[in-house]
Amino acid sequence: MMEGLLQTLPTWIIFSPLFGVLVLLFLPRAQTAWLRGVGVAATVPPLLLAVLMAIRFDVTIATVQFQQKITWFSIPIQQGVGLDFHYHLGVDGLSLPLVVLTAIIAVLAAIASALYIRERLKGYFTVFLLLEVGMMGVFMARDLFLFFLFFEVTLVTLFFLIGIWGAVYRERAANQFLLYNGVGSALMLLGFIGLLFLFQTLDLEQLRQMSANPELGLVMEQDPIIRNLVWTVFLALVIAFGIKLPIFPFHSWMLRVHTEAPPAVVMVHSGVLLKMGAYGLIRFGVDLFPAQVVAIAPWLGLLGVINILYGAVLAFVQTDLKRVLAFSSVSHMGIILLGIAALNDIGLQGAVFQAVSHGFISALLFFFIGALYQRTRTTDIRELGGLSRSVPVLSGIFLAGGLALLGLPGMSGFIAEFQAFLGFFSPFPVLAAIGVIGLILTAVYTLRAVMQINFGPISERWASLSDLKAKEAAPMLVMLGLIMLIGVWPAVLGDPMQTTIQTIVSKIGG
Repeated sequence: MMEGLLQTLPTWIIFSPLFGVLVLLFLPRAQTAWLRGVGVAATVPPLLLAVLMAIRFDVTIATVQFQQKITWFSIPIQQGVGLDFHYHLGVDGLSLPLVVLTAIIAVLAAIASALYIRERLKGYFTVFLLLEVGMMGVFMARDLFLFFLFFEVTLVTLFFLIGIWGAVYRERAANQFLLYNGVGSALMLLGFIGLLFLFQTLDLEQLRQMSANPELGLVMEQDPIIRNLVWTVFLALVIAFGIKLPIFPFHSWMLRVHTEAPPAVVMVHSGVLLKMGAYGLIRFGVDLFPAQVVAIAPWLGLLGVINILYGAVLAFVQTDLKRVLAFSSVSHMGIILLGIAALNDIGLQGAVFQAVSHGFISALLFFFIGALYQRTRTTDIRELGGLSRSVPVLSGIFLAGGLALLGLPGMSGFIAEFQAFLGFFSPFPVLAAIGVIGLILTAVYTLRAVMQINFGPISERWASLSDLKAKEAAPMLVMLGLIMLIGVWPAVLGDPMQTTIQTIVSKIGG
């Protein structure tokens, strides 16, 4: 039985939330307690299965593990020859940490949803669980057509979560999200069609083998049409995943999502969905186009530095805590770009570390915002102050989350930033030195927000606030514990990805 489960583990992880959707469909809308319970419970099986996958994952193997590959359908292109599309799933050292991250964030965001979402619970949890299906599928799909389908599921479900359950300007935020990400999806689809034209397959493993073939380089040198097509496909994919990350200047949609979507949804968006951009840049950029990514690495590094400084400066001048964290995310995504642009082991590890680390830290801080808004009905820093007196546990968790955000040693953020900058400093010392200024600014805007909200004179409005209940504090402490675990024991995250990262780097000569 166990062997059968292990052979189909990716399918179970991806689609097990659908059992929750099925139960929700038969529950009356008035049974809010049951709706909340089922919504949270349905996210637990994927977490348990993801943990089982992590335990059984062999860190010494660079190839894909837990593979499931079935020919889905075929399109004939000439006599006796057809294009095969596969239901192909699996994980390697790059995708496994993101699968586990997604499973954990989904459970914690579901708990936050149960605590703070008040309307249309049946519809909300149905869409939320479908979103989890899409996220899991993105990180485990090994066929590009399948990847695209799962990617679109996340796009549609998040559009409804923002547009229906968001704040005052939710429709504008949802429309802008759809516009930007729709363009990104179109570019991604064009890129995948280009890959299909070039290699006659969308199977990721076959594409990886073909792209590493030296004959492709010779063909590109001799045929300018093929060379231009390869570059067009590569740049289309870079822009598509750059919008998702987001890279400056494609970031404005993300700011609206962070300020208008419910905090529970932002936990998922900031914690997981932004990381799809980083995953796509490494998986489809660095891994499939090694020569092209080497050529544009300086530009990627420059954009990373711009992201870091631009996000940090604008985070400093914001007066709304949501916008501080939104611009902070822009800044921290720049660090991921630096790690990718480094094109070496330590840099790419730093990029993945930053993706996972920022996932937990941002989820923790937006959970805090949900709890804060529930009590004060504001996130305006100017209206808050002295909360450490009335709600010491809540303000203590905010302080710990802030220290993690600014990269305090012992926290996951420190390991991630140290690796990314160390890897980037070797090929681009000047840009790295400029980028370090962003880390100083991060400390400034984070401590400013923490000091202004937690300390100073307290308004009478906040003197009688209730502190965190156990059901709110427990998820936050779990995230804080994971942040500290990665900070003091980085091997727990580094070991699974090391072999895969080395394989990718060997293709670019790093």
